[in-house]
Amino acid sequence: MELKKAREVAENKGLDLVEISPDAKPPVCKILDFGKYRFEQSKKIKESKKKQNVILTKEIRLRPKIEEHDFNTKLRQTIGFLRKGYKVKISVRFRGRELSHTDIGRNIINRIVEEVSEVGVVDFNPKFEGRVIVTVISPKKSK
Repeated sequence: MELKKAREVAENKGLDLVEISPDAKPPVCKILDFGKYRFEQSKKIKESKKKQNVILTKEIRLRPKIEEHDFNTKLRQTIGFLRKGYKVKISVRFRGRELSHTDIGRNIINRIVEEVSEVGVVDFNPKFEGRVIVTVISPKKSK
């Protein structure tokens, strides 16, 4: 249908001529109420956003010289985050001469990974990022 004729038909019905897909050859248009069309589009967008699964990440920062009580506190926090469904990023930061004792940092991360194995799974093995050893733990899927 020609553009002029389509506009006349839309005007006679009291509706709008809306271009649906401008990239098509020829472009596709529909005669409908534009306000209603926009409302339906926004509803579809909201519905798709509801179906998205957003995974939040929490970070636990440790030091190589961490004391036992502090370690246990961080461990409890980590387990709590995993039970709530968060991913947890564990990082051990080194300062100054501590960098020569990276084995201590690896032991701390391995100990946390071991302790949370009931509720969490390691996404990737501990790796160095500058002066920090990092690993990420995801919550286990409940059956």
